[in-house]
Amino acid sequence: MIDQYDILNSMENEKKPARASIPKSGLARLYFIDQQIASGKFPNTGYLAKKWEGISVSTISRDIEFMKDRLNAPIEYDALHRGYYYSEPHYRIPMGFSSADELLALGMAKNILTLYKETPIYDAAHHLLDSIIAPLAAESNSDWYENRIVVPQVPSAPIPPEVWSPVTAALRENRVLTFDYQGAYDEGYKNRRVRPYQLLFDTGIWYLYGFSEERKGIRIFSLRRMKNIALTEGHFSLPKDFDYRAGSGGSHFGVFAGQKKHRFKIAFYDYSVTWVNDRQWEDDQKITKTGDGIIITFTSTQFEKVLEWVLSRGCTARPLEPELLVNAWQSNIEEMRKMAV
Repeated sequence: MIDQYDILNSMENEKKPARASIPKSGLARLYFIDQQIASGKFPNTGYLAKKWEGISVSTISRDIEFMKDRLNAPIEYDALHRGYYYSEPHYRIPMGFSSADELLALGMAKNILTLYKETPIYDAAHHLLDSIIAPLAAESNSDWYENRIVVPQVPSAPIPPEVWSPVTAALRENRVLTFDYQGAYDEGYKNRRVRPYQLLFDTGIWYLYGFSEERKGIRIFSLRRMKNIALTEGHFSLPKDFDYRAGSGGSHFGVFAGQKKHRFKIAFYDYSVTWVNDRQWEDDQKITKTGDGIIITFTSTQFEKVLEWVLSRGCTARPLEPELLVNAWQSNIEEMRKMAV
């Protein structure tokens, strides 16, 4: 015997007009539809409309098309069971982003993705966030943040898929990589064999952090200067102390593979006082006011980065400790003085 809903669902597998967006009030209904489909009961639009009182079959149909088109839900219609199912059994629409504030936060997070724009992950991540925040599209002025909350562009190095794919595969599978690499002081490319530990991102540049078998030690490699990358059959086990963050001593100065920890003491003056005070440079930093500025003290393994930091502030910064930093700073000033003559 055919019930009243079989006729309504006889054309379930035909394409319905998809809604462009869904109001926030409809979010709960989407989660209900998702739960019913994921249950394995093969619900159809008639059944769902009956369960969700006050909604028409056509509204449920548009909801399903919205889930397929905008949320990329793998919904299929089974003619034998006369209902819907997920072709990817473990799929669920995101349940944690139901509040307007959370959806708005994710929308704003899209702007942060501009930092990753020159990598192959950008399009996938951007598309995913778009699908999650799609329900906001129905709210008037919902995209006000697009041009009001901006992450300024930084100089970046495009990473092609032929570099990104083998590197991430090696990280995932703990496999040794070989590649040709040109170091900062190398005249040409040299072959490297590396156990990759982590990918690091620093102001527009991606770096590979790992163990160099040739150098028998930790090294950092810019992905931009890697070519002829190959996955080997060799596997390795991650050491307990593989994490870059542990080796950096908690420093916030960017990517640098330092080993020796130094205690720094630096004086800042004039406009650099506000600039330094605005940021957290080290977990153990201490800032003391002086008559004409401030003195910041902290510990870090990132000697070269700290030297760059001090030099970048020109005449408004002066290193006090350690002596190694003071000497390096004075040497750079002397070389610049010679160039200025």
